[in-house]
Amino acid sequence: MANYPPEITPSEGERMTEVIKDWALAHGLTVRPPPAVIAAEADPNGILATAVPVTLFPSPFPQVCFDQGLAVQKTYNELYAAISQDEAFLAQVVKEIGDSDDFITELWKVHLRVKEEGYVQHKSLGLFRSDYMVHQDGASSTAPHIKQVEFNTIASSFGGLSSQTSLLHKYLSTTEYPLLEKSIEKGALNLPQNGSAAGLAAGIRHAFIEYGPPTTNYRKCVIFLVQGGERNIFDQRHLEYELQKSEEPQIPVFRLPFSEILQHTSLAEGSGRQLLYRPPQLPSHTFEVAVIYMRSGYGPSDYPDQSAWEARYHLERSAAIKCPTVLTQVAGTKKVQQVLATPETPSNPSILSRYVSKDSASVSSLLDTFTNIYPLDDTEAGLKARKIAADPELCKGYVLKPQREGGGNNIYRSSIPPFLKSVPESHWPSYILMKLITPPPFKNTILRNGNLEHGGVICELGIYGTCIWDQQSKKIVRNEQAGYLLRTKGDKSEEGGVAAGFGCMDSCSLV
Repeated sequence: MANYPPEITPSEGERMTEVIKDWALAHGLTVRPPPAVIAAEADPNGILATAVPVTLFPSPFPQVCFDQGLAVQKTYNELYAAISQDEAFLAQVVKEIGDSDDFITELWKVHLRVKEEGYVQHKSLGLFRSDYMVHQDGASSTAPHIKQVEFNTIASSFGGLSSQTSLLHKYLSTTEYPLLEKSIEKGALNLPQNGSAAGLAAGIRHAFIEYGPPTTNYRKCVIFLVQGGERNIFDQRHLEYELQKSEEPQIPVFRLPFSEILQHTSLAEGSGRQLLYRPPQLPSHTFEVAVIYMRSGYGPSDYPDQSAWEARYHLERSAAIKCPTVLTQVAGTKKVQQVLATPETPSNPSILSRYVSKDSASVSSLLDTFTNIYPLDDTEAGLKARKIAADPELCKGYVLKPQREGGGNNIYRSSIPPFLKSVPESHWPSYILMKLITPPPFKNTILRNGNLEHGGVICELGIYGTCIWDQQSKKIVRNEQAGYLLRTKGDKSEEGGVAAGFGCMDSCSLV
């Protein structure tokens, strides 16, 4: 569609700002305001909310790429469920990361402690998100395709807000866009349905059912394990509210800060190790926890002392179905992504066929989404990557990534050589070197904190998936694709996290 998104006049910008702000607040497309907008002392009771940064128009996105992401998601779910069952492979990954990453080492110790005692819960829940950027080879005649940025196995956020963003743009397409000076007629945009909130909630609901009837005298519940002072609370609440839309089964949901696990939960007496939760605001009630959905615990800041690691061990050894288990969290490290995507050589064949159906189409669909990723160890591929990372020119096409989630952790382009010089060489194997994906540029307008920002933007597509599997029988109980997320950022920004303050919410106008 030529000349899309359209340029708008200042008065049109004012009107759309008011319309979007009000719609966002009325429909929960919101976050708690960051300190830069509202100082903490100005909102001591945490009663304020502000509209999420969002684009004025849904960004154009190639339908062929969107369909590719949807089509491959269930294969990705199958792949990561299988990897989480391969303890020997994950142990090797942890060993290769080595002592240079204490966080991954400590996570693995939790698994080993529970393994020694024996797991009582063999079912696992994955709420996954696979993130991509559009890539087009040099020749403009070649069809664009997607390349994977990363695969998230823990705290795959924004499913709740993504559904609302799609609804916002559909609302604007019928009410506001036709009124613009450079109008967009109703029905002119191809806006796909987005059931991300409902899809992710369905995954939790099915895990709740898979847990089976309570084996204590208490009702079952779901715990959302959260960070203290969470600003992205409404994204999480949308999933919670979706869970309540189904009358059967009724699912009590509680939010528990990670730092309060040991204070408010205990294990039932006996060998079942049922996790019991006593809500501090409802001291006369006790619940048996069927599912723990982790929106915290993904980075070192959640584990400030040994008691935090004891809390994670406490959860891991319990009978609750974890989303994710330690094994699934380790499966989501960048090192695993690197091993999967390192270019195949005669001496280093791909391991994909070990994990996905012996169907060449499934393997091919995964390979089509991989970009070149290298280790920084002393293997042949690692030594090649070290030369690239140290070269002031070659490094400009790459990004250096640690084994971290949450945004704001990566080192880009010419910053790579000086950064590596500042890190002991023994720590280099804990990083991966990834070839940058350069998506096609275009323009859009972002509404952030009440101000309009117009300019070049780039988009990142996330496809959600839900998966329930049994670690013991190696069977997948449920495997679904669960909607999408589009995040957009200014084309001068390296990072893309919305909660981290870099990106904004968006939705797709398929072209």
